[in-house]
Parts: sequence; C-alpha cells; structure tokens
Amino acid sequence: MTNTASVDAAEVAKFSALAAEWWDPAGKFAPLHRFNPVRLSFIKAEAAAHFGRDPRGLRPFEGLSLLDIGCGGGLLAEPMARLGFAVTGADASEKNIGTARAHAAQSGLDIAYHATTAEALVGRQFDIVLNMEVVEHVADVAAYLNACAALIRPGGLTLVATMNKTLKSLALAKIGAEYVLNWLPRGTHDWNRFLPPTELRAMLEESGLTICKTQGVSFNPIAWDWVLSSDVDVNYMVVATRP
Repeated sequence: MTNTASVDAAEVAKFSALAAEWWDPAGKFAPLHRFNPVRLSFIKAEAAAHFGRDPRGLRPFEGLSLLDIGCGGGLLAEPMARLGFAVTGADASEKNIGTARAHAAQSGLDIAYHATTAEALVGRQFDIVLNMEVVEHVADVAAYLNACAALIRPGGLTLVATMNKTLKSLALAKIGAEYVLNWLPRGTHDWNRFLPPTELRAMLEESGLTICKTQGVSFNPIAWDWVLSSDVDVNYMVVATRP
C-alpha cells in the first residue's frame, strides 16, 4: 500500500474486505471478470489506432487522460492505469468508490476516484471516456449521454458498451444469466432499459459525436469465453469521437 498523509488506514482496511470480494474472480463478480479481457483488448486496440500509439509498448498511453464513468470497483480503471493513462474513475455509489480506492491503494496505483456523476463532472475534459455497461442503468439516457459527450475533449474518443433490446437478449442476458445460470443476481438488469444500436448511435450523434464503429460481443459456449463478433443481438460496443 502507498503510504501518504491522507490515507486513513482504518478506512482502507474496512473497504479492503469489500475489495477482496469485488476482485475475486471466482466470486459473485465472476461473469464480469470473464467478460473483462475482451473489453480490455478492444479498448486498447481502438485507443492505439485513434491516437497513433504502439499497443506493444509497456505504457503506450502515457500522457493521455481517461475517465471511467460508472467505474464500480475499478476492474477497468486499474488496467488502464497500468497502460499509462492518467485515470479518473467516477461512480455514483460511495461504496463502489471506497472499494475501488482500497484496491488501487493495495496495488500501488495512482487513480483519482470520485463518488460523483457525469453531470457533476461537466467542465472537465478527457482524451478517452469509457462508458461500459452503464446506460442501461440510468434514468434519462439522452441527458446522461449529453453530459458524457461534454466530457470528451475535441479529437477525443468514447466507448459505450450496453445490451441490445431483442428477444435474444431477453432470453440470454436477462432470463438465462439471472434465472437459469445464476451468473448475476436476479433483478440486475431491466430488459426494458436495453437499447438497440440504432437508438444509441442516434443519441450519441445528437450529442455532437461522430460514430466510428459498432462492435458485437458474443459468448462462445464451447470455449466458455467472450469474443468479439459481428453479432450485436445481445452485447455490443459503440466507438465514437468528438470532432
């Protein structure tokens, strides 16, 4: 753990118990751990191509800033920091931020975590804004995306990941994941909040962004792993830039 005058050891210890559960690849967040590698490789590839960086470097994104909005326990923020980004993590949940801070301290990583919202951050700008599996949990998607778009500097990049509103996603991402396989706690997702790619892309464009790519992500039951695919029926990611 990095020792500084501002670190409250008791608070770090208290949240470390939560951090251990969040970061347990065999625990209740196991599906997210399995999903993480495909997200990480895609983000790395898109960022390297957009900013002209060599992804084979040790810290290829040194000098670039990144905001992980809805960062949870920091499962994306930490690897992004290791790649050289100056990372800010934001989440509306104080509990999530406490968990993320504790784990980052244990890992010796300098990540600026804030218990806040996208709207409250408007006025700041970042080279990349990650918006992964958040839009299906907000009350006003258009207002939220407008705020997120304002956080991207001109020439910057955003990646938005969510789930399509199809019968296939209802069967697999909702009923299958929560009630059959018990991958997620029941009630984790509301299928009515899922967004078709056409709607998400339209809202991003209305926020002043230019769409670069739509990428499907599928679960391969043979390999028991997630892979990039052309199938956007369930999980997908949209890449956009701010002109």
